[in-house]
Amino acid sequence: MIRPEVLQVIFRGREVLWAVAVIGAGLWLIWLGGYVLVPLGAATGLLGAGMALLAWRRLRFHQAVDAPGIVEVDEAQVGYLGPASGGFVSLAELVELRLITVQNRRLWRLKQADGQALLIPVEAEGADALFDAFASLPGMDTAALVAALDPNLPNASNPTAPNPTAPNPPAPQTNALRVIWRRKGAGVAVR
Repeated sequence: MIRPEVLQVIFRGREVLWAVAVIGAGLWLIWLGGYVLVPLGAATGLLGAGMALLAWRRLRFHQAVDAPGIVEVDEAQVGYLGPASGGFVSLAELVELRLITVQNRRLWRLKQADGQALLIPVEAEGADALFDAFASLPGMDTAALVAALDPNLPNASNPTAPNPTAPNPPAPQTNALRVIWRRKGAGVAVR
């Protein structure tokens, strides 16, 4: 009946579709009118718009599974189980999040307060769950988080991206380091 590719796209975009349905319900309540239904419909529509924005960012965060290993997020702890490396990091102890590129493979670099770091391939299985884990970090800008994954867009977190308007665009770096998030007050204190 429905092609498997279409079903896969619908399944991946189901959160966006639900958010659009909530917006539609809000507009329907506004259309019904009245002192109660118009404010209720407006609130429902705004809730749906917020859900749609978050769902769209989650959808853009998704990467095709192309790297070895499995990512687990469980009770404020991120774990990566890979064939050659792995480990666990507590989100409460996380002080820095970077997106690095090593040998044409993008990796999340999660650094704890004690100096331990965990490298997680962006394309690892289960890496989609990292969006919600990263979004829970204090002061995290989810728009910058999603934009950092787009290698073609120059932005504050990706200054090395090629700029098509530049007369001589810079050559891509092999070990690019981009700081996505850093915990405030997580530095060296000097007395």
